[in-house]
Parts: sequence; structure tokens; C-alpha cells
Amino acid sequence: MGGSPDTFTFQAEIKQLLHLMVHSLYSDREIFLRELVSNASDANDRLRFEGLARPALLGDDPELVIRVAIDGGARSLRITDNGIGMSREEVIDNLGTIARSGTGQFLARLTGDQRKDAELIGRFGVGFYSAFIVADEVTVLTRRADADASQGVSWVSDGQGEYRVTSIERPERGTTVELKLKANADEFLQPARLKALIRKYSDHIAFPVRLAGADQAEETVNRAKALWTRPRAEIADGEYVEFYKHIAHDTEDPLIWSHNRVEGKREYTSLLYVPAVAPFDLWNRESPRGVKLYVQRVFITDQATQFLPLYLRFVRGIVDSAELALNVSRELLQQDETIAAMRTALTRRVVDMLEKLAEDTDRYAKFWSEFGALVKEGIVEDAGNRERLAKLLRFKTTRTQGDDETRSLKSYLGDAKPEQDAIYFLVAESPTAARSSPHLEAFNERGVEVLLLTDRLDEWLMQHLTQHEGKPCKDVRRGALELPGAAAEPKVESDDRERRQLLKRVKQVLRERVAEVRVGGRLRQSAACLVLSEHDLGYQMRELLAAAGHKPPATVPSLELNPEHALVKRLDRESDPARFERLTLLLFEQAVLAEGRQLEDPAAFVARLNELLAELGPAT
Repeated sequence: MGGSPDTFTFQAEIKQLLHLMVHSLYSDREIFLRELVSNASDANDRLRFEGLARPALLGDDPELVIRVAIDGGARSLRITDNGIGMSREEVIDNLGTIARSGTGQFLARLTGDQRKDAELIGRFGVGFYSAFIVADEVTVLTRRADADASQGVSWVSDGQGEYRVTSIERPERGTTVELKLKANADEFLQPARLKALIRKYSDHIAFPVRLAGADQAEETVNRAKALWTRPRAEIADGEYVEFYKHIAHDTEDPLIWSHNRVEGKREYTSLLYVPAVAPFDLWNRESPRGVKLYVQRVFITDQATQFLPLYLRFVRGIVDSAELALNVSRELLQQDETIAAMRTALTRRVVDMLEKLAEDTDRYAKFWSEFGALVKEGIVEDAGNRERLAKLLRFKTTRTQGDDETRSLKSYLGDAKPEQDAIYFLVAESPTAARSSPHLEAFNERGVEVLLLTDRLDEWLMQHLTQHEGKPCKDVRRGALELPGAAAEPKVESDDRERRQLLKRVKQVLRERVAEVRVGGRLRQSAACLVLSEHDLGYQMRELLAAAGHKPPATVPSLELNPEHALVKRLDRESDPARFERLTLLLFEQAVLAEGRQLEDPAAFVARLNELLAELGPAT
């Protein structure tokens, strides 16, 4: 018996998403069929897995199929599976809200431009809600496989803001999605059109997809054979692409993929993809991730995180093992030696893919813009592959131009001066601060290239990338400067009393703000800069620690002066103690600002600057 319907309001984000989809994805509206058949396949997969432990769930209907039925008279289309089904609570949770991280960020990026918004919506994943692109009304009839017939559920909505949920009698398990098609959607009532779409988008699905019109018998349209079980020579690129879109719920083509079968001591098949665009929740390390795991072609989980390290969480794909137990649990996956060996091999397989992708400069540039920060994580987390990953790094340098141009370490070393014995890098708060840094002046004068690092992870990265190809990596902000082909940094001679006296006076003013005041060889145009010791914690690392709730140890830089600069010479001649103090503090604060850092007391800096400007007197 059916109950009275309960009316619910869609989550606000759902309302916005539905409106945008209907208006932005019109030209790609055929994707609704791919999404609904894909969901049906997932439901069948889940029942097959749960049926391993509870065979009674399959009952007298053990063959898992997907049915697509046309009713021309009612102008309706039905997609039915006999999979796991949903309870009332699951219907409300799954069809009334978007329970995924990144939703707010996604909606904030929408611009109102239909073409751009269509791309963003596709990347976010439209799933079930794509049905409203072609339907005036959508009805979902469902019952969980472990529930009584009286626990069926009906969900109905026109996609305008509300949906109705009713308890119904449903003898059969699984889910039916019925679409009452819009007046301009007649093409989806044509068997030939649906057959072509099923073959285009769902040929790889492992369950039979059967199509029936109102006056014709059912016909199995797809091959109903798992794509990864077929020989690579028989699979067209287009099939690989559509399979990726099925498992990733992505509208973009992948950048590259690798299909591999391992035989011998370990027997498994892997099909791994590198996406073209990062998902919106990529930077939430707790968000669902991992490849799909099958054992002997039986689906186990779509969040098998044990097969790849965390920094490769962008990879999509499947792993099908012939030797794991069908009842394998997540706990066993974490402990199994076979998994550890497969993880090592699959990680290398992904690095192989990235090395191949790097041969195509344009495509790799797209990958780097989306996932480069994760490669940097790999340098820190994966010591075994560090050298290979280092070759995949890309940097802006003092020689690159524009926002998109980057350089590899190989190209950097290939253009290095013969006498250069180090890889030089500068960590800065922003690209602008990096390029205008006083630390680069001596390097620019001698034509020595410097890597410019401005990402939040870069200082952490360089703590682990200490050398490459036998060349140490040196931070130009630290320690004594030794440039290739240059004499050693000038020292203060013991008899140079005037210079030593100036340094002493400056130190007396700055006190604990600096570790020491010295003359160095870094500067050409600037009057002063701050220099860290070799073991000081850098500014980026201090901010990362603070953001994580840790109190970073104190960092006290040294102040390096350029004795040839007019301001330093003016300071040396200053006899008035108060004016000397103001000039010294201004010099120090300018060095802080040049680092892209904030002053502790900006108001005091402004007051000192104004006092000195006022002393210039009125303009004549």
C-alpha cells in the first residue's frame, strides 16, 4: 500500500545546479543517458558485491541487467536496474542534496557564460540531475534488495525546487528512473537513436543493456563485457575515453591512459587514467578517492586507496585482481603483501605515464597547471621515486616569460654555465616579489639562471629536493653567496675601521631584529636585503606550521648592506643619532618589504618616512 507523499525542498545548491544545467548543457543533453545507465551499472555492481556475503539478496533473479524502455504514447523513457536499490533515507540523501566537498567553490566559479559554465558543470559531475535536461518530470521508483516489498519508495519532481517522497509497494528490487520527456526531446523516443547512444557511451559496461520499444522485444545493445578484460589491440581510443567518462563521471577526455595485464607471480589487470582537469575537491585530502577494485571481475569498492600513494589521488581507473579473495575487506587490503607489491608497480606505471606525457609540451603544460602541486607532494612523500619525479617538475625562472612558460631541471642544467656547480632557487611570496627581489641582482648581472618558487609548498619541497643530477640545490637567500666564476664574497678587512664602525652602529639600532649586520656580494641596485642562515626556518614554512596550529621557532635574519649604494653612504655620514636611527629602521623595513612580508608596525614605518620627507623642505 502506498502512503501519503511528503514534500521536501531541494538543497539551495541543487536548485542552482538544476537551473544552470537545463540552460547550459542543452547542446550536450544526450549525456543524460550515459549518466543514468552508469548509475544503474554502479547499483548492479554493489548488489553483486553484497551478494557475495549474502547470496539470498539475489533471490530468484540472479542475472543483473539494465533495461531501457520506450513508451511513445506516454512520451516516457524508463531506465531500470535490478541492483542494490535505495531506502527512503538514501533516496532523500542522494536525490535531495549534494553531499560532496567543493560545492561552494564550484558554484562560486560560475560566471553566467553558458559555454564556460557548461564546461564547469561537466567537470563537477551532473549525474542523476542530468535527467532534467530532457525531462519535464522525473519519477524514481526503488527498493533495497534487503527490504520487504512494502518498503518501496517513490520520488517525483519537476526540478523546479521541490520533490515528493512516498512509500509504495514494489515487488522487485532495484531502481527505475522514468522520464516524462520535454516536447523538444522526441529524438529520445526513437529506438535507433537510443541504440546508437548506448553503443557510444555504454558499450563497455559489464552488464547487458537491453532496449525495448512499446512494440518490440528486448534487444541487448552493448557488448556486456568489461572493457579492461579485452585485448588492447581490440579496443579503440574512443572506447577507452568513454570508459573513463563512465568511471570518472567527467565530460573531458583524459590526457593519457595505461592498460596493462600482469601475469606470473602477481596476476592482475590495471587501466589507469590521468584526467585533464582537477576535480573540485582535489585539495581535500579526506575526500573520496582511489581506483575501482575488482576481484575476478566482481566489483569490490570504488575507493581502493591502498593501490596508489596519496599524491597520486588524481588518478582514475580500475584494478582487477585474480588472486585476492572475493571477501577481501579494507582492513585486509591494508595488510596484504600482495597489495604492497601492486602499489609499488602501479605507482611506477603512473610515473611512466607522466614521463610519456611530458614528451608532449602542450599537453604536459595542461597537466602541470592542474596537478603540478601533487607532483611536488610526491617529492616529499615518495623517496623511492624522487629522482624520477624531480624530472617531472616544472619551474618559472629568471629566463621564462609570461604566465605559462616553465622550465624543467634538465633544461635548466643544460643551459647552465660550465663553471656552475649548483642549482640556484629563490622562494618568494609572489611572482612579482620574486622577479624584483634584491637577492637576484648579482645573478642577473652574471647571467646565472635562478628558479623562482612562489607556491605555498615550495619551501617544503626544497627541503627534500636537496640535489639533482649531482648538483646541490642552493637557496639564494641563505648564507654566504658564492657565484660561479666570481671571487669570494668580499670580507670586511680588519683595518677597515670605518666600515666596521657603520655595521656596529646599525646593529646597535636593530638589536635583536637581526642576527648580524654585514657587507655581502648579492646587491647591485638595492641598499639592503635580509639573509637567512643555512638552518633558519623560511617564511613559507613558518606560515605552514602556524596554519597547522604549531608555533614555529624564531627566525632572526641577518641584514646585508650594499656599501656602494647612496643611501648606505648617506647613513655612514650621518652624525645625528636620532636621524641615524630613523634611516637605519627605514633601511631594515625596506628589506622586509622587499621580501614580500608584512611589517610588524606599518604605522611607525609611515611616520618615520614622513618625518624624513618633511625634512626635505618645501618644493621651490
